[in-house]
Amino acid sequence: MEKYDVVILGGGNAGMGVTVATRAAGLSVAMIETHDLGGTCPNRGCTPKKVLVAAAHALHEIERADRHGIAIDKPRLDWPALIEREKDIIRDIPSRLSGLMARRGVDIIVGEATFIGSNAISVNGRELEARNIVIATGSKPRPLPIPGADHMTISDDVLSDPVLPSAVVFVGGGVIAFELGHVYARAGVKVTILEALPHLLATFDADAVARIRDESERIGICVRTLAWVRRIDKADGRLRVTFVADCAECVVEADRVVNCTGRLANVEGLDLGAGVIVHREGRIEIDDHLRSRSNPDVYVCGDAVWNSPQLSPVATYEGGIVGRNIVDGAKHRPDYGQIPACLYTVPALASVGLTEVKAKEQGLAVKIHVNDMQGWLSARTYVETVAWSKIIVEETTDRIIGAHIVGHAGEELIHIFALAMKHSITASQLSETVYGFPTFASDIRNMM
Repeated sequence: MEKYDVVILGGGNAGMGVTVATRAAGLSVAMIETHDLGGTCPNRGCTPKKVLVAAAHALHEIERADRHGIAIDKPRLDWPALIEREKDIIRDIPSRLSGLMARRGVDIIVGEATFIGSNAISVNGRELEARNIVIATGSKPRPLPIPGADHMTISDDVLSDPVLPSAVVFVGGGVIAFELGHVYARAGVKVTILEALPHLLATFDADAVARIRDESERIGICVRTLAWVRRIDKADGRLRVTFVADCAECVVEADRVVNCTGRLANVEGLDLGAGVIVHREGRIEIDDHLRSRSNPDVYVCGDAVWNSPQLSPVATYEGGIVGRNIVDGAKHRPDYGQIPACLYTVPALASVGLTEVKAKEQGLAVKIHVNDMQGWLSARTYVETVAWSKIIVEETTDRIIGAHIVGHAGEELIHIFALAMKHSITASQLSETVYGFPTFASDIRNMM
């Protein structure tokens, strides 16, 4: 049996985050990955998706060109060329990461790993023993148990298909559905989003989500909540989605139906029982230090953690914590309170900290500063179709405990609020700061 100090299952952001502290401490590290190094985010998720979002943003700018006195013909998106550009941008990511891991002294093993003991792993006929094992296997799409579910595709397919469909149905009204829905809609595709729950994008502030829904419908996206998909059938070369909404059976046809009902921890094939790892339907029970409660030699990080935000920076952050805990002993805990989250629609929604509902649920005395900024000079200058903010400030301390921005470069400005929250910069101090003018950042003073 080969011996290592640390064996990491998964070569994505979380797994790589583990290697920083462990290799710096001189520990021997093996990393087992089934596909490409980098995992979902750079190869099949965030990075290629942002290439498509950038194209949608360009189309959004062109849409308003006449307001700037610019006369242009109707633009035409070359979808195959866009997909090829996206593939070209991400093509060398796995090889670059492989080089990084080699320079860091991490042994890479390609294969499917399974536990064969509390501190032992089997892969490709090899047996590895380690003082600590890290589960950083990411997540996978949640299956939908309905007739015809096999006709659905997933976001991976959207990011690689050079054929632009004429109509798309997204089953599930989450982040992926809205981000890709905005790309498709601006490319001239008929888009329908069907969400079974009464609320969309549940982790974001409800008022901010309402602005995104309005903007989505403005560009032609049909959004239905309380819409229960019953089945998907093939009909005349297309897909027919049957769903129930408003107590009536409805039908919508499309060329493509995309499963956006969420993601699950990708741990099904690991044989967690053999590793003495207690879990409930794939949800591994962990303590505050990201350790398995039943086997403290095993850590979990990234999307394999079932109750933390499924965000690429969070995966890297958790991986770093796990690495330090392995080196220093279990003394480091994650704090998710000041980590921003962005919905890359066009325009985007950005958020950090508590929503208004969560703040009131915690019984906090707060001031809620809400601004529709479309009439502000900065928004009018850039002809923003939506510009809105909600800043939540604790009355007794003047601390910012939540910030939510739609449009207005919110995906960039949100980091100023996150920095203020992390380093206890008060709302008054942030308002008193002198900003470059005229900029969107200078509007922070007026947001509060």
